[in-house]
Amino acid sequence: MPIESARVEYSAGSTVMKSFISKPQKAEFAFPGVLVFPEWWGLTEYLELRTKQLAELGYVAMAVDMYGEGKIASDPAEAGSLMNGVLSKMEDGEARVLAAMDFLKSQTEVDANRLGAIGYCFGGAIVLHAARKGWPLRAVASFHGALGANHQAESGDVHTKILVCHGEADAMVTAENVQEFSGEMDRLGADYVIKTYPDALHGFTNPATTALGQKYGIPVGYNESADRQSWEELKDFLSEHL
Repeated sequence: MPIESARVEYSAGSTVMKSFISKPQKAEFAFPGVLVFPEWWGLTEYLELRTKQLAELGYVAMAVDMYGEGKIASDPAEAGSLMNGVLSKMEDGEARVLAAMDFLKSQTEVDANRLGAIGYCFGGAIVLHAARKGWPLRAVASFHGALGANHQAESGDVHTKILVCHGEADAMVTAENVQEFSGEMDRLGADYVIKTYPDALHGFTNPATTALGQKYGIPVGYNESADRQSWEELKDFLSEHL
């Protein structure tokens, strides 16, 4: 499906957010909208690629700037600082997510009643936070994302369908973390599914991850099989729920 892409700006409070949107060309009807939340590096070319891939599937997709002014980290120390700056002030982080949702809903090609979100690593934590908050997203998917809760939801709060794609060899998000998340979702009565991939490390969907792991000595790496399988599962998941 032919697509068009553009960089877009909007505000969250006093901060200018510089995001990236892709949509099918010459839309004759409204498409579902999908927010794409980044790894801790920020809105990189990888996020733009995923956004374009979603547009080719018939979604209006927006890669979300979570740091403001389109900041991209140059090394893990800066990435950690930027990410923790958001997580430590979740009111500001929530405002940025909601501003992105509002901007996406405002697009004439978007069916505002059919919104979803996907996230990678840090972005995975963000989409799960949105689900715990009960925000109007029909479906969210986390890829090698942090699973711990920054918001303690109550039973019945989570109405969003949830897909978690997790690498079994992930040293940053452990099997214990997965068990704890599963127990939390069961307690909340959430509709969720967890897909796991043998030998897949943290960051398994991003081809650039292996080189970054080697450069900085962090336990991350690309896994082509897990990447391909999880993307196919995402396509089925979004098709069913959006």
